[in-house]
Amino acid sequence: MKLSLGFERRVFQVSELNSAIQGLFETEFRGIWVAGEISGCRAASSGHYYFCLKDAQSQLKCALFKTAARLARFKPRDGLAVIARGNLEVYEARGEYQLIIELLQPQGAGALQLAFEQLKKKLSAEGLFEQARKRALPKLPRRVGIVTSLSGAVLHDMLQILERRFPGIHVRIFPAQVQGEGAVEQVCRALKYFSERAWAEVVILARGGGSLEDLWTFNEEAVARMIVASKVPIVSAIGHETDFTIADFAADHRAPTPSAAAEIVICTRASLLEQIAAHRAKAAQSIRYRVLTCSRDLQHRGTARAATLLHRAVAKRAQALDDLEFRLRTTQRRLIQVLAGRLGASVRRLQAGDLRLCLARNRHRQELLAGQMAKSMETRISRGRRRHETVHARLAQLSPLAVLARGYAIVENAERHILRSAAEASSGEELRVRLHRGELSALVSEIRPAE
Repeated sequence: MKLSLGFERRVFQVSELNSAIQGLFETEFRGIWVAGEISGCRAASSGHYYFCLKDAQSQLKCALFKTAARLARFKPRDGLAVIARGNLEVYEARGEYQLIIELLQPQGAGALQLAFEQLKKKLSAEGLFEQARKRALPKLPRRVGIVTSLSGAVLHDMLQILERRFPGIHVRIFPAQVQGEGAVEQVCRALKYFSERAWAEVVILARGGGSLEDLWTFNEEAVARMIVASKVPIVSAIGHETDFTIADFAADHRAPTPSAAAEIVICTRASLLEQIAAHRAKAAQSIRYRVLTCSRDLQHRGTARAATLLHRAVAKRAQALDDLEFRLRTTQRRLIQVLAGRLGASVRRLQAGDLRLCLARNRHRQELLAGQMAKSMETRISRGRRRHETVHARLAQLSPLAVLARGYAIVENAERHILRSAAEASSGEELRVRLHRGELSALVSEIRPAE
């Protein structure tokens, strides 16, 4: 929709007018650059920044959202002169227009230098650069770790110096990218490796010279905190002698160059031997001086005095020896008494446990148990016999044979089926009649039904 400036009368709704202005902004004010001074800067909990850019005559409201703020190498603050690139948009809820910033750069000092100063101030306030926190380097390390790139000449120079100064020293290299995307993660991973493995006694973090942007990996907060958290002393050797990075302030020791770092961490074999020889000469001189002093003192006191002291010392040792002898004899007598008491107790226990008495008691107990067992078996057999006779008598009363004894008979057919009715027999059929004593065979001649 286009905004008409003609003379005809037209009434806009508020939202309609704001939408028309927004359309104008989208076509005319995209990707513009604005220079000014930050004023009224507010940082929201969401990570967004809201402030005004002002000059001597006017001001412009701005919004730096979280995504763009992450890309900025410094944090906005009041009074900072900046150049901002972004798009003009209408904030329709309040009818205001504002600049949505995509890129923010400081005027004057570069963004990297500003970010460097801000991070340095922050970490210094936390005490990460305190000298009291830093550890001393080992005097003669046997294992040295190196974190650097494999492609530069820095590594070759350091290895040559270490080999020349102390041949045979153990060196472990953790290759890491020292510039560009992913360099921070690789350097942190290398420092964490040496800290957790506890193999190296000292670690050199090295890189050749370059611009502030080239060295920026070592100005990152993550690298500085990893250096501080390391359990192994760190020597920072970044760039040339005039180059300073955040890693230099956080490290336990700063070397002006990587080659100087190799010279700092290990002394030469010759210098070590010279130190040993010097200490040996100093010790020999001290011993000779002590002997001479004692000799003069002995001569000053006189031979008699020395003899008296010697006799007194011998007498004290003899007295101590006598005391030890008395204590030894007392201890022997006490030990003999204790052992004699234990022996008597053992004899009494053996007598109380005589096998003959035990066998006699066991034999008597066995006889008593055998008698009790025999008596118990007889009682149980008698009780069982009476129970058997009672059951037998009951069974005899219920037996069908007892019924047969009273004159009754059992009639069966050829299949041994008992007949209960005359109708179950057929004429001419042979039947078996079972009596109390013996059996009879009968032939059916006539069947009479029951009345």
